[in-house]
Amino acid sequence: MGKRTLLTLIVGSLLILALPAQNRLALAGERQPWNDPEHALIIDAYELNSIDWDALLQDTRISGFVSKASDGLPEDYACKTSDHSGDTVGHCKTMWRKYAVSRELFRTRRLIAKSNGILWGAYHLGRPGNPIDQANHFLDYADPKADELMVLDIDGLDPQQFMSLADAQIFSIHIKERTGRYPILYANDVVARFIADHRNDYQILSRLPLWYARYKPDVEGTFPLGNWTGYAMWQFSSADNCSSRRCPYRVAGTLPDIDVNMASMTKTQLARIWPQGDLVPPRIDTPSMLASAPGPAAKMQVTALNYQDF
Repeated sequence: MGKRTLLTLIVGSLLILALPAQNRLALAGERQPWNDPEHALIIDAYELNSIDWDALLQDTRISGFVSKASDGLPEDYACKTSDHSGDTVGHCKTMWRKYAVSRELFRTRRLIAKSNGILWGAYHLGRPGNPIDQANHFLDYADPKADELMVLDIDGLDPQQFMSLADAQIFSIHIKERTGRYPILYANDVVARFIADHRNDYQILSRLPLWYARYKPDVEGTFPLGNWTGYAMWQFSSADNCSSRRCPYRVAGTLPDIDVNMASMTKTQLARIWPQGDLVPPRIDTPSMLASAPGPAAKMQVTALNYQDF
C-alpha cells in the first residue's frame, strides 16, 4: 500500500470519528431515529428508579415523564381485620407502608416535573383481578388532571400474572366513563401483535393509541399493525438493552435501568396531543389483505409468559 493511499484512509477514518454519534450510526446503516433532536423524548419510571432531578433537567430533549402509579388492586390498610389476601399481618403492614411511600413519591415527582415544564403521565400495571376496581384504584392513586396522559400497561399474555385482554377492555371503558377519555395502551411486540391479529375480538383495546415497547434500531417496518398505522410513543431503551458500557440514549441523572421513549414529533407538537383520549380509526381489510391472511396453523403460539422481542 502506497503512502498516499494509507494517508487517505487515515484521514477518512478520522473524519468519520469526528462526526456526531448519530451521523456515524447512519453511516453504519442504523437509523436510530431517537438521535434526531427534533424528536421529543419521554422517560418512564417506577418507584425504585433513582433520579437526580438537577441533572435530569439539564437535558432539554426530555419532554415528558410517565410514572408508574397503581399496580393491580390496592394494598389492604386494615391488616388486623381483613384476610389481607392470605399474607401475614406483618407482611400486610409492610406492603401498606411501601404503598403509602410510593404514592408520596409519585406526587412529589409530578410536582417537580410539571413545575419545570415537563409533560406528566401515569400508568397502571394491569394484574389479575376485578378490572373496574383496578380502574378506580388507578384514578384514586393517579388523580389524573385534564392535561395528563393515562396509560394501561399490559406486560404479557399470561392471565396468571397480567390483566387479561378482555378485562383490559373493561378497564379502558370504565376509565372513559369516569374521565371522558380513553387511556393509551403500553404493550410489547408480542402483546401488540396478538391484539392486532384479534382486533375484531378487542374492538376497543385494538384502537387505543399504542405505546410500543421494542428494543431495535428502528421499528418503521412494523406498521401498519392491525388498526395501528404507527405508534404514539416508542420505548427504545430500558435495562434490557442499556448497560454501563453501551446504551441507546443516556439520560443524565438516571441509571441504565431507566426506560427511554420517543415520539416522532417536537415537544411543542407533543404537548398539543399529550392527554390523548380518543380511539384510533379502525382499518378496513381490503380483499387482497384478506386473501393473504395466515391460516390457523400459521398463527402465533402464545406461551405462558411472553418476553419482549429484542
